[in-house]
Order: sequence, then C-alpha cells, then structure tokens
Amino acid sequence: MLILHNISCKKDLKSVFLKSHEHRITLSFYKYFYINNPYELRNIIYNEFLKLNIFGRIYVAKEGINAQINILKNKVYFLTSCLYNINKNLQDVHINYALNQKKSFWVLQVKVRNKIVADGLLDNFFNDKNIGKYVEIHNVNKMLNQANTICVDMRNDYEYIIGHFQNAIHIPGSTFRDQLKIIVNFLKKYQNKNIVMYCTGGIRCEKATAWLKYNNFQNVYQIKGGILNYVNESRKNNFLIKFQGKNFVFDYRMTEKISEHILSRCKNCNIHCDIYINCRKHTCHRLFIQCRVCQIKYNRYCSKFCKIHDIFIVK
Repeated sequence: MLILHNISCKKDLKSVFLKSHEHRITLSFYKYFYINNPYELRNIIYNEFLKLNIFGRIYVAKEGINAQINILKNKVYFLTSCLYNINKNLQDVHINYALNQKKSFWVLQVKVRNKIVADGLLDNFFNDKNIGKYVEIHNVNKMLNQANTICVDMRNDYEYIIGHFQNAIHIPGSTFRDQLKIIVNFLKKYQNKNIVMYCTGGIRCEKATAWLKYNNFQNVYQIKGGILNYVNESRKNNFLIKFQGKNFVFDYRMTEKISEHILSRCKNCNIHCDIYINCRKHTCHRLFIQCRVCQIKYNRYCSKFCKIHDIFIVK
C-alpha cells in the first residue's frame, strides 16, 4: 500500500512555521477501539487532516488512535465532523485543549504503531469496559481530600519532577512500560484505598487502571481528561487548582505553566529551576534541567565532559 507522506523538508517546514503568524489551536484526543486495517485508516486520516491544514503527530494501531495536533482556529469547528467522517467511532471522542496556545507542531505525521501507548503487557489484558471509574472535574478536589484516597501520577520521571498534584504518589520509571512492570507491587499496600490516577490527557490511565483491575484492585478511579481537562475546567469554573508547577508536553512547547511553584532544580548548580533543554552534544542530546546562568556557563551542555568532548562544536 502506498503510504502518503510530506514531500517538503522538515527543516524548511519548521522555518515557515516559526515565521508564521497564523492563529492555531493545539488539541489532543485519543480513542480505544478496534481498527482492522490501521494502514488504510492512516492514509484516510492523512488526507482528511491535510485538507484542514492540520499539523501534528498521530499514532494509529489496531487498538485505536492517539493524536496531538494543531489546527487553525477558524477550522476547529470542522474537526468533529471530520473525525466522524474518518470513523464513526470518533463521533463522541473527548478533545482536550492545550493549556497554552504557543506554537507546537509544524509538520503532519501519521504513523502506524503496534500500540497507541506502548505498555509491554499482554495483548489481551486490556478491556476498555473494565477501566477505572472517571472522576468528573467538579468532584476531583473533593475526592482527593478524602482520607481514604491516594492520588497516583502515571507520568514519567521527567514529567513528574517539574509539576504534579499536591501529595501525589509517583510510580518511578522513565517510560510507561517501566512503570507498569512495578505498579501492582508498588501500590499493593494501598489496595483497600480509593486510588485516583492521572496523566496528561487520560490515555495512559485507561491502561494503568485496567491493569490494576486485571490484578484485582477494586477501588480504582481516573481523572477524566487528565491534567489538561482538570486545569481547563477548573480555570473556567474558578475551582481551586491542586496541581503545582508545569505540565510537560511532547511538542515544541515542551512545558505549560500551571502555577508559580518551581518544584525541580538545575542539574548543574541545584538552584530551583524548571527549564528543560537538550544537551547540545550530538551523541548525548540528554533532556535535562538547566538554569539560565548555567546555560551560559556550560554553553547549553549538560556537563563539562560534554562541553569539552563535543567534536561538533559550532564556532
């Protein structure tokens, strides 16, 4: 099957994107449902999104769709009908709005994957009818205040460190796959409590709560729409926001500021800081936190070693 793709250089597309003054909205959505031919649906999505001048990263697998996109503000109205025309299972899909509308994507990528969220688990364990109960946003704070409730963060280490709910328990791991390997034993002592889970938009919690229920946890919940829906709805309704710091996002923006709290520290000098950059050494490219002073001192390298040994230094 012919796989439709961009014909323009990504570097050129990025240059146009950074100079553009178009008013674009960043959105995300996911839906678990069976897809018989992911490659065929992938091409349909690519064609339809191209018509609406949508940029972003969309994963398609037999288990469903996971999408992070940006779209011209005056085209948002057409998105729901577009999704319905692509596949009727997307008729009622929940769409999350980004917490800031800075520039995010400059190219359209639609990729077929084995899973829309890599979990490393048995293919047949997941049942979208047996997942954690949704906690509506107006009930989240009330539930988190209950003595018999624990709040569990299902994001990666580098996401959690710059922002999280007050008193949230974090499942250690640099990937979702790593977290799921240990989550059952890690939470065993809380098995009789109400476990409220959250992630960025909800997609990881669908599987994490299903995995706990598969392993005989009973009182399992998830925040509907994740951090994005919680913060947007709380701001709209003037609810107290119990999330502190920044929300990590996997696009050009990298973070979204939610509160003034700075929870993390500079890797080099240890002052409070939450600025993520990538080490400029070609063979390192490590994602790390570095304050403005250390960015100058180390020239945006993560360490003196990388600074000294980088053979690709631009003079």
